[in-house]
Amino acid sequence: MSEITIHVTPADQASNPYFYVPFDIPDGTTRIDVTMRYPKAEDCIIDLGLLDPRATDYPSASGFRGWSGGARDRFFVATDDATPGYVHGEMPVGTWKIILGLYKVPADGADVELSIIHDSAPRTLNPPPARTFPVRKGAGWYRGDLHCHTFHSDAAGSPELLHQAAKQAEIDFLAIADHNTITQRRYFHPNSSPELVFVRAMEVTTATGHANVYGVDDWIDFRMTKPEHAHTLSRMVHEYGGLLSINHDKPTIPWDYELPRIDCMEVWQSSWMAWNWVALERYQQRLASGLKISAIGGSDFHQPTRLMPEGPLVLARPTTVLWLEELSEDAVLAGMKAGHGYVTESPTGPHLALTVNGRPMGSTVSGAVEASVETRGAAGDRLVWLDATGVLAEEVITADAWSGTFRGRPKTFLRTEIVADASRARIIAEFTAAFPTGTLPWQLRGADIEGQPLLRALSNPVYVSD
Repeated sequence: MSEITIHVTPADQASNPYFYVPFDIPDGTTRIDVTMRYPKAEDCIIDLGLLDPRATDYPSASGFRGWSGGARDRFFVATDDATPGYVHGEMPVGTWKIILGLYKVPADGADVELSIIHDSAPRTLNPPPARTFPVRKGAGWYRGDLHCHTFHSDAAGSPELLHQAAKQAEIDFLAIADHNTITQRRYFHPNSSPELVFVRAMEVTTATGHANVYGVDDWIDFRMTKPEHAHTLSRMVHEYGGLLSINHDKPTIPWDYELPRIDCMEVWQSSWMAWNWVALERYQQRLASGLKISAIGGSDFHQPTRLMPEGPLVLARPTTVLWLEELSEDAVLAGMKAGHGYVTESPTGPHLALTVNGRPMGSTVSGAVEASVETRGAAGDRLVWLDATGVLAEEVITADAWSGTFRGRPKTFLRTEIVADASRARIIAEFTAAFPTGTLPWQLRGADIEGQPLLRALSNPVYVSD
């Protein structure tokens, strides 16, 4: 066993928020155990991770062996198994590095004690699980959640419990985007099925912004330290053939990097009351500038240790709904990229399908437009038409199954929203009932909600060229 004590300071944090502690292992090692001790407090939070000798400086394409952020103070990595969030497999001889993420460091610094144990007991070498390719034939509207977590990062609950929650919500696809790791695929690769397709994802999590990577089997280096590293992230993701989406660009974790080339934007995360009008306004501004970005939503649900009943703050709130020719991971990814869908409040939330000049959401048309919209489940609420200048028209949805039309020359794009009118009081009552003490989450106050339209659904845009 090796014992290492290091003292980290605010100067270390300012120099690089990732502090590396090297250690060597001999040939024949089959398991490493690491334990960290430090004076954890409100102003002292140290994250934890591991790199093997193949890792390079940022950006590295290999050598990642795990990340648990602030959720764990110990882990093991072996040839046959590993702590959730950490990668089992070959144990190359050489210099490994413990990563200390200096998230919060007090003014006088902090001592971090590390214990490292390695052994060479005989163990098998287990390969990572292979990706599967389930398909459900048939075109139609498919529902899913594109952002959630298990105990492979900072949630308490297992992949098995999250799987049960997805079945309970009766969704068709689910992207599990654990923070800075891909080891949740040990469970989700072999358990993806035509009944519930799992989509590969990882949440790149930093102190100044989060982003989801979709459709990439490899780990993507998250150690961004400069504003321009957002472009490095985008390049890496697209070289792997994946999609990049900015997450929850609003209080309390906005996107503070430069804006790279992105495919999607999470415009609705968790309850609409969670400051999502801020994210939607930023999305509106980006569309108005001429960018083509697909709108998606995700619950950011952190699975607890028990199966939660359905409610306003659980999995698939909101739900992303995509028109797909079949249900498969490749089809979901293509639908996300194309913007062929909408975001609604829940798996049973209002349906909202926009067509412009006979073309679906995500398409590009030119000149004057004839647009139609079909809704279900929103009687008494309000349909809003928007382009780059803002609101173009509004009308009351008068029936459970309702259609509306718009003719004109919208600027840059045309999109629609369903705003709660008749349902507003009910939605607020259901939300506040989830907090019986009267203290709202996310630094939210009742006054913040009072002046905001409450969305029940929003469509992807159809882009309009001159």
